[in-house]
Amino acid sequence: MSLAAKSFARAAIRPPTPFTASVTKAASRSTRFTVPRQPIRSSRRGYASEAGAKSSSTRLYWGVGVAALACAGGYFFYNNGGLTSLREGSAGETRGVFTPTKEDYQKVYNEIARRLDERDDYDDGSFGPVLVRLAWHCSGTYDKETGTGGSNGATMRFAPERDHGANAGLTAAQNFMEPVHDKFPWITYSDLWTLGGVCAIQEMQGPIIPWRPGRMDKDIAMCTPDGRLPDGAKEQKHLRAIFGRMGFDDREIVALSGAHALGRCHTDRSGFEGPWTFSPTVMSNDYYRLLLSEKWANRKWDGPKQFQDVASKALMMLPTDMALVQDKGFRKHVERYAADHEVFFSEFRDVMVKLLELGVPFQSKEEDRIVFQPLE
Repeated sequence: MSLAAKSFARAAIRPPTPFTASVTKAASRSTRFTVPRQPIRSSRRGYASEAGAKSSSTRLYWGVGVAALACAGGYFFYNNGGLTSLREGSAGETRGVFTPTKEDYQKVYNEIARRLDERDDYDDGSFGPVLVRLAWHCSGTYDKETGTGGSNGATMRFAPERDHGANAGLTAAQNFMEPVHDKFPWITYSDLWTLGGVCAIQEMQGPIIPWRPGRMDKDIAMCTPDGRLPDGAKEQKHLRAIFGRMGFDDREIVALSGAHALGRCHTDRSGFEGPWTFSPTVMSNDYYRLLLSEKWANRKWDGPKQFQDVASKALMMLPTDMALVQDKGFRKHVERYAADHEVFFSEFRDVMVKLLELGVPFQSKEEDRIVFQPLE
């Protein structure tokens, strides 16, 4: 395919506004609480005039026909959620339309996993946690009353939503995923971002998360209003309002909060600072165990209110985290997950599947979900 044609084809499926933010390398961390990177589970163009001179009406009909065909093709592609796409051959030429198989999606998964293994120039040596956060935040805007928001749309590609305070720093995850989309341009960003979250969880030794495609990318008009994601500075009433809007109960709220076993906060993003656990690139039930076993005190600093473990002063918890042990309805689930790693993984898996599918008009059935094989 010529350079111009290839650029045109890719422009048709890329978001109108490319991501320009660069990935900021993480500053060196104190070895007091930063663990070593954990092993991963492991050209010729033809024109209508070339056939000879024809009447203007013939050329008009030909042009209208081509335009109609192009529009129909575009409609077919976008209204199938990216499940049917133009496939590139080995030399880059168009081979026609195809329906991606489970094997095709496994290849996308493998590419994400490979990049996670190779790119260790981010927080604590892994982009994994920020990919989970991207999948979480693009899904957590769902409103069950209006049917708006959720992962179906990938509207965080656009400035109104990308610039929401809760999404600060997520351009790093979006930029990380861009080379994957370049390699597999048939997949929608909506599917790619959620698949990336699944891959990151599994490659960080978390549970297997069944996943299915079918999300459609939408335009800027579908960006959700600010304020739909949790605010770490609030407490239990806020948590129930935010998660209740999506249709989650107390147990599911506590289970989803277990994702705080991964990653850390940054002063230049949320205003908070520090990791929740000593192994922020490994999925475990440590978040719950530490909530219960450590003594937590208000951190004395110039930043927003957060808590610090008394023993090492290396870990932090947010007001929303402490609400889980202060509220009786939440605490009983914290205790269950702290006591049983397998129970947590099982219930986290189910609620993560639910989160990633909120508001998505799937044409497939639940039994069609794909179980991806982690890289060895």
